[in-house]
Amino acid sequence: MARRRRRLLAGAVHRGWAWLQRTGAVTAEHPGKLRFGRIGPGTRLAFPQGTVFGERWIELGDHCIIAEQVTLTAGLMPDLDLGPETVLTLGNGVVLGRGSHVVADTTVSIGSDTYCGPYVYITSTNHSYDDPDEPVGRQWPRMEPVVIGPGCWIGTGAVILPGSRLGRNVVVAAGAVVRGEVPDHAVVAGAPARVVRSWDPDRGWQPPLRTPAPVPIPEGVTSEQLQAVAELLEDTEPDTPAPASAPAPASAPAPVSAPAPVPDADGGPAPEPRRPRA
Repeated sequence: MARRRRRLLAGAVHRGWAWLQRTGAVTAEHPGKLRFGRIGPGTRLAFPQGTVFGERWIELGDHCIIAEQVTLTAGLMPDLDLGPETVLTLGNGVVLGRGSHVVADTTVSIGSDTYCGPYVYITSTNHSYDDPDEPVGRQWPRMEPVVIGPGCWIGTGAVILPGSRLGRNVVVAAGAVVRGEVPDHAVVAGAPARVVRSWDPDRGWQPPLRTPAPVPIPEGVTSEQLQAVAELLEDTEPDTPAPASAPAPASAPAPVSAPAPVPDADGGPAPEPRRPRA
């Protein structure tokens, strides 16, 4: 009885949480209390959201995916008047992974179709430590704009520091700390990040990629056709696994032959080794 009651309670909790996630998500049609400068059609902020303020100066493009606990802020603190211009801009199709932060005390722009893994940190502000006698947290921070080009991939736990300018289709390795200019079609890694691979129009990727390129889906193939192929493959799989063949009987161990006698120093045969008593 207790096990059944626990199972029913667990099901109710999961159904309730799923309802909260659906109801608490932020979209253009259902913005809740958030009043973004713009939120495009198809864009969704998953529930629960992280810290969000200054949304009047935040513009979100179309069909963006913003996962749970993502922080989006414009300005140093809430309730500031940041003027007439947008401070934080996400292009169309931007993806921000769970727990990521985009902190825009001055302008931050993320280009269309840029994907960020979980826990990425993008900021236009950094602490100053010019005065060695003053606590770092009390010193006025430095601010520099951040620009991330379209089509980038930013790996899990990467940090994009103030003043960074990433080109088009840049790959940032997980855990990298980026500052400064990164050219188009470059791969950066490390802390501080450096270019580890780049695209040459004549020679391709240098150094060359170690994995083969993925095979693209042929033109004209629809999602319905792909689904039909997947279902066909499922139907052709056997329902039950084939029985494993019986293991071969273990063969008797081969008799161990006695070691050949080693000649003694005079060239004659060595005496037989003495057997231990039972």
